[in-house]
Amino acid sequence: MSVGGGRRIGEFARRVGVTPELLRAWEQRYGLVRPVRTSGGFRLYDEEDAERVARMRQGLDQGLSAAEAARVALEDAFSPDRPIEAAGIRLMSAIESYDEAAVQTALDDGLTAFGLETFVRDLILPTLTAVGRGWEQGSVEISQEHFASNLIQGRLLSLARLWGRGAGPLALLACAPGEQHDISLIAFGLILRSHGWRILFLGADTPLATLQETARTTGPAVIVLVTFDTALVSSEGASLRRLARIAPLFLSGPGASPDLTGQLRVRRLGGDVIEAAHTVAKMTNE
Repeated sequence: MSVGGGRRIGEFARRVGVTPELLRAWEQRYGLVRPVRTSGGFRLYDEEDAERVARMRQGLDQGLSAAEAARVALEDAFSPDRPIEAAGIRLMSAIESYDEAAVQTALDDGLTAFGLETFVRDLILPTLTAVGRGWEQGSVEISQEHFASNLIQGRLLSLARLWGRGAGPLALLACAPGEQHDISLIAFGLILRSHGWRILFLGADTPLATLQETARTTGPAVIVLVTFDTALVSSEGASLRRLARIAPLFLSGPGASPDLTGQLRVRRLGGDVIEAAHTVAKMTNE
């Protein structure tokens, strides 16, 4: 049944020659179709959706992978005022194809086109979130998640070269013991560096004793510790208080609940990476 110029999924699927299940998969994974929803919750597909599906099928018939066929089909799908969406789909397609060169090109082009903050907030972090969600749902392989994380981490670290030089205040950054995911913290450091700060980055799985010793040696203006584990924050309260006596201590991540940081009388960094970096950067003006 057609409604208001659009076609419901069953009719549309028959018209374009694919199953409704495949349409939904292509929508979720690649953003190939962009149906509008009626007040009753029905998806309605238009002629532009049909054209993209046709290009997708043509690419598959030519032997392209699904990810590459979607990338080709979407090349002309986005208007110039929405380039970040096209960049995200391009990056995701390259990840799913294990195409290292295409990933690097997408990252380089994204940084050049959007600048550091938009690159981080609207391209890198949403892509990593989508990859993680896809792995949880079974649509992304763990190997693809590792492939994406390693390439993106490497690209961000390439931007971080010599970020400890200069005359600005020093931020000491680390992930708590057991925490292996440090990409968001690297991104945070890059944004803070763009505000004139120097960065000393200890990375993943940093023992609190090591962090404390480093803080005493280097005298940072702030310490930022990322943790996903509320139990660790609770059990290491004494160590965290000692850290906070050396320099202002910010806790970030799901383990840094408002209640726990309040009990410890340390600061909590909320919001996204950009907001968090801006919060710390303002300390130079206080």
